[in-house]
Amino acid sequence: MVKQNDGYDIRQLISLLLSKIWLIIVCAILFGTCSFLYTKFLVPLKYESYTSLYVRSDRVTATSTTQEENNNSVNLSNLTFSKSLVDTYVVVLKSNSVMDKIGNLLVLEFDEETLSSVFRIQDGRIDTDSIKSCFTMTSIEETEAMKISAVTTDPEISAALCNMMAQVAPDFLIRVVGAGSVEVIDPAVPNYTPVSASAVKNALLGALVGIVVAAGLIFVVDFFDDTVKTSDELSELFDKAVLGDVQKVVTEEDNKKKKKKGHSTSSPRMLLVDKVVPFNVVESYKSIRTNIMFALGTSNKKIIAISSPNPSDGKSTVSANIALAFAQTNSRVLLIDADMRKPVQHKTFKLSNTKGLSTLIVNMSTPEESIKSDVMENLDVLTSGPMPPNPSELLSSDQFAALLKKLAKQYDYIILDTPPINVVSDALVMTNSVSGVVMVIKHKMSTYDDIAESLKQLEFAGANMLGFVLNDVQGSRRGYYYNYKYKYKYSYRYRDYAYRDYAYRDYAYRSNPKDEENDDAAADDKTVDETKDTAKK
Repeated sequence: MVKQNDGYDIRQLISLLLSKIWLIIVCAILFGTCSFLYTKFLVPLKYESYTSLYVRSDRVTATSTTQEENNNSVNLSNLTFSKSLVDTYVVVLKSNSVMDKIGNLLVLEFDEETLSSVFRIQDGRIDTDSIKSCFTMTSIEETEAMKISAVTTDPEISAALCNMMAQVAPDFLIRVVGAGSVEVIDPAVPNYTPVSASAVKNALLGALVGIVVAAGLIFVVDFFDDTVKTSDELSELFDKAVLGDVQKVVTEEDNKKKKKKGHSTSSPRMLLVDKVVPFNVVESYKSIRTNIMFALGTSNKKIIAISSPNPSDGKSTVSANIALAFAQTNSRVLLIDADMRKPVQHKTFKLSNTKGLSTLIVNMSTPEESIKSDVMENLDVLTSGPMPPNPSELLSSDQFAALLKKLAKQYDYIILDTPPINVVSDALVMTNSVSGVVMVIKHKMSTYDDIAESLKQLEFAGANMLGFVLNDVQGSRRGYYYNYKYKYKYSYRYRDYAYRDYAYRDYAYRSNPKDEENDDAAADDKTVDETKDTAKK
């Protein structure tokens, strides 16, 4: 399913160009610099010389015996006739016969090496087209005077071309036209000042071309870009509600860490209670919370699954913050990390993961042992537990459905962090046990085809689609612009969701729990106590 672009309005055009202004500047500088260097060092210098001819009609000569003509009065009709001859003379003088004659004169006056640097020479003769391309013939301000100019890379040859044209012109004109005559007004002289194109002017033209090329490239790329850019497009195309937008932010501390050599570029997962989270991001989650409550309506079950089409869409961070947003309404909330292939909630809240959902489903631990109570005010967390070899089977089991039913009686809301829909089927097998599914879409990363595929699978599974959350939004949001300095990223890899053919990594499969080497295993009471103290403060 590819989004169809219906065109742009002026505001969209300006916004699109401004978002890629760096590309426009780079192309302008690059094209301008290349044009300047090419003109300066590769374009040969050219020199221009010219001669002026006066065109006189035969009528003036034939009637020159009258007293009026003896007084140098010019008849207006004769002048008009002379002007009309100029256009005829230009056509005649540009003929191949005239050019051949001039080529023969050039061979007599200049050596072959000099001529070959200016003209194309074939079989010892100068190509007539190369000579013709040097000439420009025009009338001077629509008078009976004609200007003949020649531009070549040699000032001496330029002057010679003009003088040779003035030399051969009378004979050809009398023989071909049979009317009028020409007289030389100013003979051509060599001009040693080059008339080549200005390097600065060409640089400016090159910069303009660079701007046009960059703008065209931006429009072409954007036209074929199939990623989600606005919540309006997302809602309109799929006819589903967009529950809210979450803006992309990056902290100064993250930028400093990324600059350190060898330091990981992954950013920590920020929670609403963190001081560095901007106010508008907090408000976005509160708005999402309200919209979810409306979407749930009068449903008796308040179990919400959070998923995404693909890895790295940020659904785990969104799940944690939605759970916190509900907890801030004084509702009892349970966050369950149902992503048993790539669990992260125990890292987000700094909790032990030796006991959790996987051990609770198979009765290897009790709810009291598995659920971390009061991680934040009104928020409990059930981590994923040790990684099992059969996550889908556990999540689709009757034991898991019974567990959710039991927990739903103890909590006002249960938030499930589930794996990406287009990667594995874990989120789909639990749809009968949840009230609805919220899909997290990453701004300018998730494609419409990926979203369509995930919605198709949800529809086939009979899931209640509550709506979208557009995550990691860059630039404008409903007409307003935000610039934040924090960015969270959840780095998934598809191989992390592959089935693992080995037993649980917890104490139940080891004779001695102290042998556990997993950094998230081994219950750390000190870490749990510190987290509780921080939450209370």
